[in-house]
Amino acid sequence: MDKAQLVFVPTPGMGHLISAVELAKLLLSRDYRLSITVLILDIPLLNSKLHNYIESLQDSSFALSNRLRFIELPKDDPELSNFHSFFERQKPSVKEVVLKLTQAESNADSPRLVGFVLDMFCTPMMDLADEFGIPSYIFFASGAAFLELMLYVQKIHDDENFNPIEFKDSHTELIVPSLVNPFPTRILPSPILNKERFGQLLVLARKFRQAKGIIVNTFLELESRAIESFKVPPLYHVGPILEVKSDGRNTHPEIMQWLDDQPAGSVVFLCFGSMGSFSEDQLKEIAYALENTGHRFLWSIRRPPPPDKIASPTDYEDPREVMPEGFLERTVAVGKVIGWAPQVAVLAHPAIGGFVSHCGWNSVLESLWFGVPIATWPMYAEQQFNAFEMVVELGLGVEIDMGYRKESGKIVNSDKIERAIRNLMENSDEKRKKVKEMREKSKMALIDGGSSFISLGDFIKDAMEG
Repeated sequence: MDKAQLVFVPTPGMGHLISAVELAKLLLSRDYRLSITVLILDIPLLNSKLHNYIESLQDSSFALSNRLRFIELPKDDPELSNFHSFFERQKPSVKEVVLKLTQAESNADSPRLVGFVLDMFCTPMMDLADEFGIPSYIFFASGAAFLELMLYVQKIHDDENFNPIEFKDSHTELIVPSLVNPFPTRILPSPILNKERFGQLLVLARKFRQAKGIIVNTFLELESRAIESFKVPPLYHVGPILEVKSDGRNTHPEIMQWLDDQPAGSVVFLCFGSMGSFSEDQLKEIAYALENTGHRFLWSIRRPPPPDKIASPTDYEDPREVMPEGFLERTVAVGKVIGWAPQVAVLAHPAIGGFVSHCGWNSVLESLWFGVPIATWPMYAEQQFNAFEMVVELGLGVEIDMGYRKESGKIVNSDKIERAIRNLMENSDEKRKKVKEMREKSKMALIDGGSSFISLGDFIKDAMEG
C-alpha cells in the first residue's frame, strides 16, 4: 500500500495548536501508512507555555517514530495586525518546506504528499496547495453549528446584502439552519459585529467553500442538526479531540492536593482560558459573589496585558492586590485563588461540581468529556454563540451573561454571578443528568464503530485516494 503524507499548518495559539496535534496523533494511530509534518509558525503572541508545549512535542513517541515531524519556521518580526496578512507573509517559508517534501518523493521510501490540513485561519495557504496540485482540507477547531453560522451569514451577505452590524443593538433574530431556536443578532460573535473583522471572516467563509473537505472538532450526538444539515464541502466530524492526559499532579501538586481534600462534586471551578482576564473591578464582583454563595471554589485569575499590547495574560505575584480586603482570609476554609490552572486535570477531579467558563470550544468539549455542567461567561471570538448553543439550544449549561464582550468594559454585578453559581451548583439536577449522558456519548463517538470513528475513517479514505 502507498505511504501518504499530510502537511498540517495550525494557527500557533494553544487552543488551535493542541487540537491540531491531537488530530494528527489520532490519524497516525488509525493508519500506519500515514505520516504528518506539522509546520510551526512563530508569532509575537507565542508565550512560554506554548514554546514549552512545542518543545515537548519533539520528544513524543509519535515524533520519535519519524511519522510525526515538527518544523519550526523563521520568526515573523512585524506586529500581528491580523491573521490573514500574517499567513500571507508566511507563504514563501511554507512553500520552501513543502518543495523539499515533494522533491523527496522521488525516493521509493518517501510518502506521497496527499494534502494540506489547514487551520480555519490559514486559508491563504490554499493557494500553495493549488500550486502543488494537492487538495486543501480545513481543520475547524470550533463547532459545526458555528461553522454553519459563518457560512450562512456569508451567503446572506453576498446574496441579500445582509449587514449584521446594523442589527447589533436590535432584537432581530436569525433563523440559522444549524439551530432549532432563532438566534438573537445582538449576541452575534464580536468578529461578525466589527466592520474590519467581518470582512476578514467573509473571506474565510468563501475560502472554506473551496476546500476539499472540512474537519470539525465535534461529534454527531452533540451537534446532529448542524452536521446533518451541512451540504458542501464534505464535513468530517471527528471529535471530541482533546488532550485529556494532564500532568497536573506533577506541575501543580498544591492545587491537586487541595482538591483531594474537598468532598465530591462540591467545588465550583472558575477558569477563562489562555487569553481570559478581567479588570480589578470585575474580579471584586466575582469575589463578592463567591463569598455570598458559600460554595467551595477554585478560581484561576490572570493579570490583563497592557491595553495597547497583543499578549497573553500573566499570573499575579500576589492576588491580594486585586481582591476585596480580607477576602482571602475569610474564604481560606472553602476557597483557593490560583494563577494559571491545569484545566484538564482539574475538570477530571471528582471534587469539581461546576465550571464557570468563557466557553472556548475546547473548554466546552472538556466540560462534557468529564461530565461537569457549565456556567457560560463568553468573552471574545465565537464564545457568545457557543454559550447560546450550550444554554438555549442544548440545555447543557446555565447563563451568567450570554452577551458579555470583554472589549465593552461592562461589569457584571455580583448578584447576577451569585444567582448563576447557585443555579449551577444547587438547582441543575436535570442539566447535570444531561451532561453525564453527553459525557458517555462523547466517549462512545470515538471508539470503534462510533460516529466520529467512522467519520475519521471516511476522511482517511478520501485523503489517501486523492
